[in-house]
Amino acid sequence: MEIREITFNEANQRLDKMLVKYLNQAPKSFLYKMLRKKNIVLNGKKATGSEILQVGDVVRFYLADDTIEKFKEKISYEQTVRSWLELEIIYENDDVLLINKPVGILSQKASLLDVSLNEHMIVYLLETEQITVETLQTFRPSICNRLDRNTSGLITAGKSLSGLQELSALFKEDKLDKYYLCLVVGVVKSSQQIKGYLTKDKSSNRVSITTEREPGSATIETKYEPLVSTNDVTLLRVQLISGRTHQIRAHLSSIGHPLVGDHKYGILKVNKSYQKEWGVSAQLLHAHTLRFPNCPGKLSPLSEREFQAPLPEMFREVCEHHFGKQILSKF
Repeated sequence: MEIREITFNEANQRLDKMLVKYLNQAPKSFLYKMLRKKNIVLNGKKATGSEILQVGDVVRFYLADDTIEKFKEKISYEQTVRSWLELEIIYENDDVLLINKPVGILSQKASLLDVSLNEHMIVYLLETEQITVETLQTFRPSICNRLDRNTSGLITAGKSLSGLQELSALFKEDKLDKYYLCLVVGVVKSSQQIKGYLTKDKSSNRVSITTEREPGSATIETKYEPLVSTNDVTLLRVQLISGRTHQIRAHLSSIGHPLVGDHKYGILKVNKSYQKEWGVSAQLLHAHTLRFPNCPGKLSPLSEREFQAPLPEMFREVCEHHFGKQILSKF
């Protein structure tokens, strides 16, 4: 027999949802059968699985130990992540985490064997004893927003269930103001808010931009402001009004201002020059600023606050070469 007391990261969800996470190798039919036969009970009483769990509720498993172990996923982050990434933490409390993601790492897994920022974040929480491996059986802290592998900048994560839910809702409802810095080819003289339609080709992982709606396309809107220019390049501050795959990269490229270092939507000759001179191997695009609205609940400490992530060293060096150190003092 096993007894499990519900914690705050397991509360406010249905019993059957918790069971599916805890015994995630067991068929759902087995779990419902165990509930019917009272081999799994809630607070000493028969349960259907539809009950909403509260902190302090007690779930008893009248099952053999080997049966319970058989249906649990074996979690070993020590075997999954060979070398730990030292996170650059911008902000942290009991419920949320804001991280400055470096270039070259996935935000979340794209395939089973990937090691992403999400795994490194969980390892950090394990090593700092903020969670345990047992906790991960029923709740896994998670990244809330994604950046391309080669885009750096602010990533948010929920450390608690409520923090994760409330953060995810902000992104889903587009209530966060998101600002990026990017270096583009050419001189941009004025601020603009441009609209278009984006179509994704999953086979090539590319998107195309049109001014007219096409079947399967999504509406996009991008706002940008030139901060400083030379004869060759412009540093832009970009605000995402909508947030779609490769939106900034493809949208700016479609109006004749591709990002420096962008091998998918950029200019080959320019990219080769920057790679040779500066070692630039990826688009110079950085998620720089997140501005939170008035937030109730677990996100109240972030209410109406703005957070910024410092530019990566290579991005900063290229910009200082073109524009001087003074212009980048606030970045």
